[in-house]
Amino acid sequence: MNPDLTPMITFVGKSGTGKTTFLEKLIPVLKARGLRLAVLKHDAHHFEMDKPGKDTYRFTAAGADVVTISNQEKFAMIEQPPEELSLRDIVSRLPQVDIVLTEGYKKSSCPKIEIHRQALNRPILSTLEELLVIMTDEPLDNPAPQLPLEDVEGCADVIEAYLARFSAGTADA
Repeated sequence: MNPDLTPMITFVGKSGTGKTTFLEKLIPVLKARGLRLAVLKHDAHHFEMDKPGKDTYRFTAAGADVVTISNQEKFAMIEQPPEELSLRDIVSRLPQVDIVLTEGYKKSSCPKIEIHRQALNRPILSTLEELLVIMTDEPLDNPAPQLPLEDVEGCADVIEAYLARFSAGTADA
């Protein structure tokens, strides 16, 4: 897939704001609207998808650089790249989708949807130019568009409007 021709939006917010929970609610709404999507999660910490003792774990432990597992329902690939892959590199490896949603790539140049919670009392991470919308549980003194945190349908509308601008060539990638 060509990362330059693939619309991408990244969801950002401080830890504990509910980015994953929000995406869990948003994904079925976007799917119901007929979109095929990929979700990429960035983890700044060490993670392990394989379970000790399983065949794929054993292959990786033995030194394989890439291990795959597949059946009629799923396909997974575990790779140990020599360095962290860029967002562009990851997207170039994906099958064709209508949109890529990312979580945690706050330094990327992708348009952003920021999740904000009053209880955390944290400033907005994104610049006005980067923001498509802020999903928030309090009105903010910020000129960026804002929607209530529970308005998943409204967020899906923002994403569809972005996709229309992207297709027309009037949105930044």
